Formats: sequence, C-alpha cells, structure tokens
Amino acid sequence: MTVLNAVFLGLLQALGEFLPISSSAHLALFPFFSGGEYQGLTYDVALHLATLIAVCAYFWKDLFNLTLNGLTKPKSEQGRRFWFIGLATIPAALAGYFLEDAAENIFRSPLMIAAMLIVFALFLFLADRYNCKIKKYKEGAALLPLMLIGCAQALAIMPGVSRSGATITMALLLGFSRGSSARISFLLSVPIIAGAAALKLKDISLADIDVAFVSGFLAAMIGGWLVIKFLMKYIQSHSFDIFVYYRWALGALIIALYFFK
Repeated sequence: MTVLNAVFLGLLQALGEFLPISSSAHLALFPFFSGGEYQGLTYDVALHLATLIAVCAYFWKDLFNLTLNGLTKPKSEQGRRFWFIGLATIPAALAGYFLEDAAENIFRSPLMIAAMLIVFALFLFLADRYNCKIKKYKEGAALLPLMLIGCAQALAIMPGVSRSGATITMALLLGFSRGSSARISFLLSVPIIAGAAALKLKDISLADIDVAFVSGFLAAMIGGWLVIKFLMKYIQSHSFDIFVYYRWALGALIIALYFFK
C-alpha cells in the first residue's frame, strides 16, 4: 500500500467514523471503486484506534469526569452513567464476537452495503424530522435509553449502517437533541473501539508498521479530531439532511456500477 493510499484511507476513516455515513462501508468499498485489494479488518481496526485517540482527545474532560465518578462515586449521576455506558457496549461487543467472519465476508457485498446505506439513511432522515415533535429526553444517567442506543450500535457490524448514524438515529428517536445525540454516540464509541482494537492489535506485527501504515494512522487521528469539531458545531444550526442525501446518492451509485460496470 502506498503512502497516498494510506493517507486517503485514514481520512476516509476519520470522515466515516464520526459523520453518519459509515466508515466500514467506505473502507470496504475502496477496492470496489479503485480495483485495489481490501486491507483487511485488522487494518480497519488500526484506523479505528487512531480515531479512538481523536475522540478521547476531544472529549477528554467528559471521559475523565465519567471515569473518576464511576470509580469513586458510582451512585452519583456521572458515576451511574459511566457504568451504564459500559453495559450499553455489551450488545455491540457480542455482535462483533459472534459475527466477525460475516463482517469480513458476507456483509461486505456491494449490494448489501448499498441497501444498508439507503435504508438506514431513511431512518436517520425520519428520526431527525420527527425529533422536534418528541418530548425531549434529559441527557442523564438512565439505563434504558443507553441500552437502546447500545443495541443500535450493534447493528453497525454491517457496513453501510454506520455506528454513529445508528446511535444518533436511536438517540433522536428517544428525544435527545442533535447535540446530545452526537455526544452520546461519541462517548459510546470509546469502549467498543478500544475493545476491538485491543483484540486485533495482537495480529499486527512490527513488519506491518511501515511509513504508509503510520501515515494512515496519523491521517485518521488528526482528521478524526477535526471532523468531531466540525460536526459538533455544524449540528447546532443544521439538520443531518446532507449526510442522508450523500448516503442515498452513494447507495444509488453502487447499485448502478454493480449492474452496469
């Protein structure tokens, strides 16, 4: 893999991980559009690790307070939220454990990815539209909403669903504001990405860490931080429509290329 390709994939990961457009779909589709080879789930996880560092750097105060209260004041609101986020990670962890082979192979069919992009974009569109009509849910330490958002996160094992897209959609349906939905999505990403990276890092040897690998990692890390900053500001005054339309267009393009390429 060239340095240019690595940087491109790193930036693709940064955009797809935090914007509701599915990073795994874009990484899986890269060979479909470019004619190159899929780099494998291990390389995907390495890029996810880079974006994990980005989200931890951006939300370090939130994460520090959650962890501190979770360990020292577990019955406080912040303390309970820390443990509830951990519990809400379990559905995605189970999905990753039992469906890893399918994630590497079956779920990476271009047509399936196109279908997931289109269908889950519709869910996001409707959730965003009707959010203003739903009684607002306080962003606190309640187990049920976090578990429901965690279950939505598990669906992201299928490329095209989008981890951030699924969690933001569920949070919007529960009545959280756009800003709160995005924040919860990012905080929920920390344990699941960390767990996946920890399991897969053992498969990365020193021989894999070359200039291209490091370049892609840095691109994903720096790009991820910038994307988070952009999205948190953007949704203060904009809907998620632009991401919905992009997903629909990409899904339609994949279908067209699949049958007419």
